[in-house]
Amino acid sequence: MANLPFRHKWVVRLSLLIPWALPLAFAGLIFAWFFHSEYGVVNDVLRRLGMAPVIWFNSPAWAFTAICLTIVWKTSSFMALIILAGLQTIPRSLYEAADVDGAGRLRQFVEITLPLLKPAIVVALIFRTITSLQTFDIPYTMTGGGPGTSTTTLAMYIHQNTVSFLDLGYGSALAVVMFVISMCVTVVYLRMIRAKG
Repeated sequence: MANLPFRHKWVVRLSLLIPWALPLAFAGLIFAWFFHSEYGVVNDVLRRLGMAPVIWFNSPAWAFTAICLTIVWKTSSFMALIILAGLQTIPRSLYEAADVDGAGRLRQFVEITLPLLKPAIVVALIFRTITSLQTFDIPYTMTGGGPGTSTTTLAMYIHQNTVSFLDLGYGSALAVVMFVISMCVTVVYLRMIRAKG
């Protein structure tokens, strides 16, 4: 919708920017309130629909689900902006030529849009994978790693060891491991795009 040629597309683009512009910790606090078991918005909606409310942060599975939904909402807008930038680099003349040749919308998407969007998709995947490996703010503000340690991420574990336990050597080693994993993932993505290109 943000790429379609209509007058009020700026509203769609603005709605894409709002989640991305919110600080991560603030988004985590907002959604912690949304998923609160007693006065949260999500449980209120469930009650109005005649369903039983869920105690989100007492179960590892439900806590993980709430965190995933929050992260998807927060980060999808940035991914959409990257894809939008990729869409805007595709010349309209290609679609016009495909229309003349009788290609339908689905074939245009498969033959034109997807191949030319491949670099933007890979960039989005690299950003999203690296930030998912380094996720800290949202799980920390929503659950603090709980219940127990079921939603503790690698970045939270590094923070716990370096700041809370003052085990700087172990924390530094874990940070190096996280960096190496991020680099390996990036190299894999780049090799995939070169192999297909």
